[in-house]
Amino acid sequence: MKVFKFGGASISSVERIQNVANIIRLYGNEKLFIIISAMGKTTNALENVAEAFFAGKKDEALALFAAIKEQHLQVAEVLTGKAPAGFTDIFTEVEWLLHDEPVREYDYYYDQVVCVGELLSTLIVSEYLQYCGIKNLWLDVRDIVRTDDNFRDAGIDWNFTQQKVNEIVRPAYEKTGIIIAQGFIGATDENESTTLGREGSDYSAAIFANMLDAESQSIWKDVEGVMNADPKLFPDASFISELSYDEVIEMAYYGAQVIHPKTIKPLQNKGIPLHVRCFLKPELKGTIISAKHVAGLPPVIVVKSRQVLMQLTSKDYSFVEDTLIDKWHQWLHTAKIRPNLTQNGAISLLCCVDDNPEKIEKLALQAAVLFDVQLEKDLTLLTIRHYNDAIIQKLTEGHSQLLVQKTKDTIQVLMREGWVI
Repeated sequence: MKVFKFGGASISSVERIQNVANIIRLYGNEKLFIIISAMGKTTNALENVAEAFFAGKKDEALALFAAIKEQHLQVAEVLTGKAPAGFTDIFTEVEWLLHDEPVREYDYYYDQVVCVGELLSTLIVSEYLQYCGIKNLWLDVRDIVRTDDNFRDAGIDWNFTQQKVNEIVRPAYEKTGIIIAQGFIGATDENESTTLGREGSDYSAAIFANMLDAESQSIWKDVEGVMNADPKLFPDASFISELSYDEVIEMAYYGAQVIHPKTIKPLQNKGIPLHVRCFLKPELKGTIISAKHVAGLPPVIVVKSRQVLMQLTSKDYSFVEDTLIDKWHQWLHTAKIRPNLTQNGAISLLCCVDDNPEKIEKLALQAAVLFDVQLEKDLTLLTIRHYNDAIIQKLTEGHSQLLVQKTKDTIQVLMREGWVI
């Protein structure tokens, strides 16, 4: 049993969907559980639908959704000559919602709308595989993956989900060797759709790999494997053939856009290796991630733009480490903001976060009760693991540095706008 995950880029066109079918053919009679993301930029498009609906722009939301419908119908028509049978129910489900007035929080509506991307893409791929003579079974993971109601970042009910995997998924392999399912989504015990966090399909695949005791999990991407830096920013980025679970968790924690941060734990718990492979060159082995320690890694570079530095100073000269810092962490948790870098002195606290204007404004107003608050935006956070003096100098020389934090393995430098490689 192998678990595959194909991301949006791998099914972004008719030709790429056909390529996915060719990859699946390479595995003959092997049992596969295949997680598939939304096509191309569909998630972004559905986010626009949710935003328009929540802003009261019903006609705009319906028009945006109509364009998404048409795109998927066209792709299905080219591939198989017809729309998958399940399309009508999914379209109707969303359109009914869009005709209502929003009465709940935005994150709830976000999940009800955005989950549609994975449902549509998997129906198309499943139908096309059948058309090609590749027998498979399509499953709606909302019938299997139970979550809490923390919309947009839902937590998994592991016991219930394992029970459903045993009841639904395992017996399905008596009928077919290939199951097609969605990543990124689940449902509450009230049958309300939820999502597991942006780019959560990697995590979904790891959940099923764990619960099915898979021999491996493969994530198919448009690069040959894991690189030591984003090749779009660093043309001389180098390929890394092997990594440990520990290293990948650290890379993901600091923002490397390779693996979803939650993906590794379910795999590590059962010693399941993770392969990062190229769907454009399936003959390549890609990167293998396992429990094996890997020495001699090159500097691993992560760049996060659009950062905000929040500087908070105690109004009454109270030490922040007494009770103020506890309050601050409570506010961050409530706002669903994860700091990328923090540092505190006696009466002040520095915190670097992603620029989410609405959340940051609310957080700053809340903090202003106890702190004098200053914000500086348009910053860049540079993180280097396995650094050396030469790489630090090369990437920071001549740039205004606001905050530096260094450990034995990792250095982080927060710099002003205008930083270039």
